[in-house]
Amino acid sequence: MVVQSPHSVESSVPTAKTGNGTPKIQPGKGLPAKDNVSGGQRRTSARLQAAKQRAEKVLLSKRRVERLDEDGGQRAEKELLSKRRVERLDEDGGSSRKKIAVDAGNVNSKHPQSGIHQLPEISSDRTEPKMNEKVAKMVERAAKISEGLDGTNAANAPNIAEKSAHIKVKETIRLFNKHYLHLVQEEEKRCAAVKVGKKVPKSRNAKKGDVPEVDGKGKAKRPDLKAISKMMENNEVLYPEKRIGNLPGIDVGHRFYSRAEMVAVGFHSHWLNGIDYMGQSYRKGEYEHYIFPLAVAIVLSGMYEDDLDNAEDVVYTGQGGHDLTGNKRQIRDQVLERGNLALKNCVDLGVAVRVIRGHESTSSYSGKVYTYDGLYKVVQYWAEKGISGFTVFKYRLRRLEGQPTLTTSQVQFTHGRVPKSPSEIRGLVCEDISGGQEDVPIPATNLVDDPPVAPTGFAYCKSMKVARNIKLPDNAAGCDCKGVCWDPKTCACAKLNGSDFPYVQRDGGRLIEAKHLVFECGPKCGCGPSCVNRASQRGLKYRLEVFRTPRKGWAVRSWDFIPAGAPVCEYIGVLTRTEELDNVSENNYIFDIDCLQTMRGLGGREARQQDASLPVIENMHKIDEQRSESVPEFCVDAGAIGNVARFINHSCEPNLFIQCVLSVHQDIKLARVMLFAADNIPPLQELTYDYGYALDSVHGPDGEVKRMPCYCGAEDCRKRLF
Repeated sequence: MVVQSPHSVESSVPTAKTGNGTPKIQPGKGLPAKDNVSGGQRRTSARLQAAKQRAEKVLLSKRRVERLDEDGGQRAEKELLSKRRVERLDEDGGSSRKKIAVDAGNVNSKHPQSGIHQLPEISSDRTEPKMNEKVAKMVERAAKISEGLDGTNAANAPNIAEKSAHIKVKETIRLFNKHYLHLVQEEEKRCAAVKVGKKVPKSRNAKKGDVPEVDGKGKAKRPDLKAISKMMENNEVLYPEKRIGNLPGIDVGHRFYSRAEMVAVGFHSHWLNGIDYMGQSYRKGEYEHYIFPLAVAIVLSGMYEDDLDNAEDVVYTGQGGHDLTGNKRQIRDQVLERGNLALKNCVDLGVAVRVIRGHESTSSYSGKVYTYDGLYKVVQYWAEKGISGFTVFKYRLRRLEGQPTLTTSQVQFTHGRVPKSPSEIRGLVCEDISGGQEDVPIPATNLVDDPPVAPTGFAYCKSMKVARNIKLPDNAAGCDCKGVCWDPKTCACAKLNGSDFPYVQRDGGRLIEAKHLVFECGPKCGCGPSCVNRASQRGLKYRLEVFRTPRKGWAVRSWDFIPAGAPVCEYIGVLTRTEELDNVSENNYIFDIDCLQTMRGLGGREARQQDASLPVIENMHKIDEQRSESVPEFCVDAGAIGNVARFINHSCEPNLFIQCVLSVHQDIKLARVMLFAADNIPPLQELTYDYGYALDSVHGPDGEVKRMPCYCGAEDCRKRLF
């Protein structure tokens, strides 16, 4: 499996290009063993066949350069030969020259028996010398394609298309989360140092004029505000220029989990002010005929006592004059300037503004969640004495017609119709598929089949089973920390992670960003179970549900909000040797542990950013090199025994990612396979990850390319799983 880093713009969004240090998985993981249906046909496992064929192709490509040109030159395969041919044509002299005819349609043709790419044939006619260089490049490229040296692939051409606006928004928020979690970690270190009485070191990146890290009362600047400051410094804000109307990639109903997220995207440019507006600097260009300032967005969050929100019709109180301590009362008159004047100009010009509603939410670190409810026209404004006796400006806004239905109602926010008890669950077919093994029950629902059936054909198990012929090493020395690990400079496990902890303590433990490997504290460490570096070892903590879908079989969703970076579950099954599954042709629950292959960039995998911890892995590039180029040595078989992870489906735009984790030992070929949240996942959204198949990479027993349609429904769906 190859999945992008969740917190970086370069590789945060899992795409068809996939890659990043995580195991490959068989298709149909979310489908029952007896019910894997796709396009009317059963899904069959071709993992081993495909791997063997890849290995054979690698060997074949190495031998091609040694082969003689057979059958009169029709299968010319040497790259140098293709160049020399052109040179020979030019050396013949005379007035008659051979014409080189390249049939573009034959560049990628294959020999009907051997499957070898054939080079273009050369006719007996001559051509002008000026064509030689062009033809030589074409022939050379054809040779490279036949040798597998060319990075392009016609089958994967659709995946090179520019990313959609929705993907860019998702990447930007993931980048914000990465910065945010790094800064949360700094704050946690500061608090830990204060607790033990150590001096807090000043940030190395502090510049003159920066907002102080710590104010006079000893409180640190909020990590979310520091994160947006960093993004502004790095020019990482998606829409830095303000715009009137909708922004690409942000639809009605989009949820932000803080005001800072809106600033990071450029949807609303201030983390505190309710009115976002264009200033005088926008007079030139496309807005030269407008009057400024001009409002573009407002946030309704109940901050003013005079607000009246009736969903489609809103009476909005202007900005300024209220008590910032949070009691919502006005303490002085408002003035018709800045944001207030900007809204007044919207009335005069008939310009609509974006309206975002904020609501209380225990899920969000900011205590609120903000939902985009569409465009509203500012139809009227006036001044009056407010409830507290001070002058306030009022603005009546009316929602434009033809937009999607409101997702919020007045000031009440619903996360979705999450059941409060089993009796409220529609289509319940099993109250707990784990049979009480998990701390949190996992119900199964089926509103698709008639009669409804429960998941069958497997035995639930919450911990990994190990095949008899495999012995797990226990060579992890452990750290000498007591209670909890807090100082990365002294913790031996933190040093393996690049001299820092991979997690933050917030929300029960969140992974800051994806890594090649995460080294957690293990049984030989002196710390306890509450240690920050044991986040993935605490079992399920979110209320998950297995539910039936019309086209994808079984799937998984959460009743709880899951913050980005939170561990969701481990892929559990029987840890076994891959070679022992050669005769298993229809097991769709095999998960290859190809961490080593990804770290070395084999098989088209795209490695994550180099970790500082990698040098401690001795002889990484010598470990079973011949085998690692074909098939990973170990895998997890969840066909007969497994946990809830076996039901999680593929998506071309997933909200989970795979992370290899080591704790008991340091054998990367036997790493634990964990699923983490790549995004802030709202309740009832299906959980998915990218299975990581390259198109046309799976072949059947007859050597023909196998194709399986993808039903993930993502905007940038590749339309095929493989």
